[in-house]
Amino acid sequence: MALVMITTRDVADRFHGFLASVMLEVATNVFVAPRMNPAVRKRVWGVVADWHGQEPQGSLVMVWRDLNEVGGIGLAHLGTPPRELVEMDGMWITRRSKSVNDL
Repeated sequence: MALVMITTRDVADRFHGFLASVMLEVATNVFVAPRMNPAVRKRVWGVVADWHGQEPQGSLVMVWRDLNEVGGIGLAHLGTPPRELVEMDGMWITRRSKSVNDL
């Protein structure tokens, strides 16, 4: 079992209610579970993925420890996050996505 963290941005209130029922909201839109097993993690993600498919607004990002992935971090996201994740030399880095105003 490993720490799981989900962050949300501009999603419907039901996402917050559901995530708060299975995880601890440590800051606004930041949910953590210190010992969530992979089966529960997949079920939680399945619920929010289904809801996001029905109402595709905002974004969610989930991270967890996974030694078989780049940098030892498992990563899943829905929607368009404000940062782009890029794999470089066996680790993740982030960069701000370019907006139309930046061009």
